[in-house]
Amino acid sequence: MKVAVVILNWNGREMLVKYLPRVLECSQDEAEIVVADNDSSDDSLLYLEDYSDAVRVISLDRNYGFAEGYNLALQQIDAEYYVLLNSDVEVTPHWLTPLIEFMDSHPDVAACQPKLLSVDDKGRFEYAGASGGFLDRYGYPFCRGRVFETVEQDNGQYDSPADVLWATGACMMIRSADYNAAGGLDGRFFAHCEEIDLCWRLRLMGRRICCLPESKVYHVGGGTLPKNSPYKTYLNFRNNLTMLYKNLPEDELRHVMRVRMWLDYLAAVKTLFLDRSFAGFKSIFRARREFKKWRHDFDDDRRRIQTSSVTIDIPERRRYSILWRYYVKGQKTFNSME
Repeated sequence: MKVAVVILNWNGREMLVKYLPRVLECSQDEAEIVVADNDSSDDSLLYLEDYSDAVRVISLDRNYGFAEGYNLALQQIDAEYYVLLNSDVEVTPHWLTPLIEFMDSHPDVAACQPKLLSVDDKGRFEYAGASGGFLDRYGYPFCRGRVFETVEQDNGQYDSPADVLWATGACMMIRSADYNAAGGLDGRFFAHCEEIDLCWRLRLMGRRICCLPESKVYHVGGGTLPKNSPYKTYLNFRNNLTMLYKNLPEDELRHVMRVRMWLDYLAAVKTLFLDRSFAGFKSIFRARREFKKWRHDFDDDRRRIQTSSVTIDIPERRRYSILWRYYVKGQKTFNSME
């Protein structure tokens, strides 16, 4: 098959029961369907036996997390295009067709995503990717349709195809050649920010990332780690700092990391006093401490990324501070910032 839709599963039987049949119904004419299992302890594999004729199962020997789990699974799949698809995504009829046709006709595009809407409110964007992702100057991710906690209704305002900095890991089509050329997801991240890091590396290589809202899917979100999980907070802060360290150009690195230090301390104070989460407060300090410990493990990656970059000025990495625009200027949506 030209396309492989790959669902990474860990103890996700409930989501497989709910959404896998729809994936098969809407996708198997155009793609091979693969479930890569991260050594689940529930009966996910037993459930998948009912689909043995339609679904290929790759069993991993332990839970490698999102990043390395996909790396190991994709090594075993021969396809021109991979689709990384979360188990909690409800696909729609013909959702693959616009993605495949666009990739076929745009060889300079490495990856793309559909429009991501909420399963619970199908007229509203979903937090994890909405209609394509961007970064601000200090590494804060936001989307067409979602800025921090402001998630917009979908009124067609982001229905145009667009170049973006990152495509969501919840549903991303990527050329296998580009995935491999960039070195895949960084398995050390385990989970969170890994797709942004990969897409940023691809952009530095001169490859494009796009959102194609003609295709749409619905996402539950937060299936593995709840939104207020201290561990999720830890991974987000640690991995975001690491991503910046790897990918920022030399003339920005020191300034951005210095500003981020103070912004992270401010976020910790907010988490403690406004969110009343001592565990979240500790997670931010733990993330900074662990980043400081391991950042030099990424020195070779940084040198390789910087020396191989064919472009530094990436327009989808905005030059403004989203914190300033959102909290001080009151600009709560993507369009209001443009």
